[in-house]
Amino acid sequence: MTRRQFLTGLAGVAVASLGWNRLAFADTRAFDFSPEQRGQLNASADPAAQRLARGYRLVTPGALTVAVAPFAAPLATYATDARTIVGSDPDYARLLADALGLKLALVPVVWTDWPLGLASGKFDAVIANVGVTEQRKQKFDFTTYRLGLHAFYVASTSPIQSIRAPGEIAGLRIITGSGTIQERILLEWNQQNVAQHLKPAGLQFFDDQSSAMLALQSGRADAIFNPHAPLAYEAATQGRIRLVGTVNAGWPLKADVAVASRKGSGLAAALTEATNGLIASGQYKAALARWGLEDEAVQRSETNPPGYKDA
Repeated sequence: MTRRQFLTGLAGVAVASLGWNRLAFADTRAFDFSPEQRGQLNASADPAAQRLARGYRLVTPGALTVAVAPFAAPLATYATDARTIVGSDPDYARLLADALGLKLALVPVVWTDWPLGLASGKFDAVIANVGVTEQRKQKFDFTTYRLGLHAFYVASTSPIQSIRAPGEIAGLRIITGSGTIQERILLEWNQQNVAQHLKPAGLQFFDDQSSAMLALQSGRADAIFNPHAPLAYEAATQGRIRLVGTVNAGWPLKADVAVASRKGSGLAAALTEATNGLIASGQYKAALARWGLEDEAVQRSETNPPGYKDA
């Protein structure tokens, strides 16, 4: 399955998750969804990053215009005023703008619309759970900022303690997304298990997150395997599921999540320099931890690293 199918699927999951995100507001002690965002971090200007960005022409003078997809907490969603965009991606965008000595202008977009909007110059960058792929690198530049993690979660009362390797899914009933990268991983693990005379996992597909969670809680499924961030949020706010393992989206290789910018614009190098400065200062990881995503931190940002090879 292609990276595009995976991310389109994630967009669908994100839209479908609006309902369960609202339900989760009943217990949001670990997260700040107020429009004021008093705990939001700020960064100092980064002279090295500013020098690298000197030749770049901003969409709006004096501001870094960033597209985000505000449809799934904790990555990006709307605050309690139903207008302000908050989450991990907006926080990171603000740190980048600070490092470049710019104001931040956030533009909400439907995930599938970001390539056209970026190519046509509507915004400077996209921070919306975009994975690096070899196909996308032909049209855009990338600055990595998060690991592309998928995660296995089980009901909090489940006896399962670990799912990190093919043999550990043998015979389990696993919820996942149809036509996605995570389904591709499970199918390849099943092939390995069958070759070793182990029972394959049974895959289950649901149209919405609420039905999937109900199946997991009622014992009709043993685990769910989908993108890490929304599941981590569900675990933190509801307490009904727990993490038992993660797998990189590029398995058996590596695929990271990145800031996308226009090809050859020169902005990517500045964003990478700024990100590495934020990593060195500790502000980068603190910003991720604010939304429970410290497990997705990269040790170092890269410009246009090897990406997932679409089929």
